[in-house]
Amino acid sequence: WDNADFSRGVGTTFYQEFPTLNTAKPPFVRDVEAKVRRYLRSSYSAAWTLKITWEKAPAYAARTDTRRTITYQAVLTTDGFRSYILMLYQEGGMQWDYTRLAATNVLIGYT
Repeated sequence: WDNADFSRGVGTTFYQEFPTLNTAKPPFVRDVEAKVRRYLRSSYSAAWTLKITWEKAPAYAARTDTRRTITYQAVLTTDGFRSYILMLYQEGGMQWDYTRLAATNVLIGYT
């Protein structure tokens, strides 16, 4: 895993919150619920969901190369008792050139 670097004015980050406790659920939240149910084989009904998008994000340090970018999302969701995160990457996975990064132990995901 490495940091995105927006210091050169390339790329952006944005988010959208979906508070759905006692309200109608938009298609995006229904899709998230379906994924959680399918992956975990359990019932799940979201009370709150947050979608964060890193769009055309260059890898740190962008001062060396802003041409290779990646778009990816983190979706956090909870029913008030259990919480989950979905990490979504554009087709082909993370496209940063990991051989040019300062860290050599590169991972995709979170801890």
